[in-house]
Amino acid sequence: MTDDTQAGSPETGGTATSSTAQVPTTSGSKYMQQLCKHWSHNLEVVFDAGKGVVQFPRDARGAEWPDKAVVTMIAHPDTLECRIDASVPPQLAHMKGVLARHLDRFAFREAPLPFTWEDAVSG
Repeated sequence: MTDDTQAGSPETGGTATSSTAQVPTTSGSKYMQQLCKHWSHNLEVVFDAGKGVVQFPRDARGAEWPDKAVVTMIAHPDTLECRIDASVPPQLAHMKGVLARHLDRFAFREAPLPFTWEDAVSG
């Protein structure tokens, strides 16, 4: 399933709990590192110039999801690959919006960045 989600309007249906987007930008490493530094103040984050992994606790910002969500970003020369692994479909939809809004803040000169999500097919 493809979802041409823009910042702030994530898909709200479906059964997928994982999704990947290839976001076209030549500044992916820069944006990813800025976002990882930003989130490292209150989330578990591991990153370098090429890859960042951010773990969102199940109860982040007052939420009550069944389990954590993990955002993985990989910087390529012309794209930023973004993968979200969530515990339930509504959490995935929520995290798509969170990631897009936050990346757009750091990519304000290019914003809104186009996110074309490819949801993983469930079982």
